[in-house]
Amino acid sequence: MDKENCSSLTDFFLLGITNSPEIKMSLFVTFLIVYLINVLANLGMITLIRVDSQLHTPMYYFLSHLSFADLCYSSAVGPKMLLDLLTNNRSIPFVGCALQLFFFYMFIDVECLLLAVMAFDRYKAISNPLLYAVDMSSRVCSVLVATIYTLGIVDALIHTSLAFHLCFCGSREINHFFCDVLPILVISCSDTQINELLIFTIFGFIELSTISGILVSYFYIILSVIKIRSAEGKFKAFSTCASHLTAVTIFQGTMLFMYFRPSSAYDLHQDKVTSLFYSLVIPMLNPLVYSLRNQDVKEATKRLKKNFVLG
Repeated sequence: MDKENCSSLTDFFLLGITNSPEIKMSLFVTFLIVYLINVLANLGMITLIRVDSQLHTPMYYFLSHLSFADLCYSSAVGPKMLLDLLTNNRSIPFVGCALQLFFFYMFIDVECLLLAVMAFDRYKAISNPLLYAVDMSSRVCSVLVATIYTLGIVDALIHTSLAFHLCFCGSREINHFFCDVLPILVISCSDTQINELLIFTIFGFIELSTISGILVSYFYIILSVIKIRSAEGKFKAFSTCASHLTAVTIFQGTMLFMYFRPSSAYDLHQDKVTSLFYSLVIPMLNPLVYSLRNQDVKEATKRLKKNFVLG
């Protein structure tokens, strides 16, 4: 293999979502609105949790980091995609592509792990509320979050370094609207078996461990709720989990569909649509789900509005 061809690569070209000028403008307007709602909703959630002292609990501490992860991984993809829809220049520097891949997968991992930790937090809150403050102290929460970010960084570094040590001696056109790992492997002229094995192994381990953790947590939550005698108590316990369950179902369902199918079922054009959903739509939905289905967030929003008007 000619190593000069490997080292001379300076940029890639993203083929994007569509080549139709009419469709491109409609998509630009649509996803600009989606992205702006995403940014405003997640920043609003982070701000609300920071300024309202009644939301200074482990549950909302994790939720603020979930909103931060949503904001970061969608921002790793959204601005470049919108720019490409608006212009004909779809090139992305080699380093820029590597950074986009790194930050996207780092914060995807962070989100995945946070959802599992949030399920564990709900289990602790419902099963033993008297010891909840001790079990989920600020130190414990900080250690959990630091561990999550560390794991996300390590995993993203592995995939990014391996992907960008491959040789690209043929096409530089990535059949996607961002630098996703699977379309990058397609255009490489190197042997990508190790990359594919690591994607399956690491992503598989993260998905299996987080989904298993969520299922086990909710199994014990259900057992704890059954022991609650009053119907009002049972409803209150389940209502605190409703938003989280909705977020988990949407996010994990999309991840499983995207990355854990037989290789014969891969369709890059279909995957673009799925990627649009989990990279831009889901980060917009999460804060909306928590604001619409969570009574604490609704009350905090009312207090913030009242203080703003009075202030």
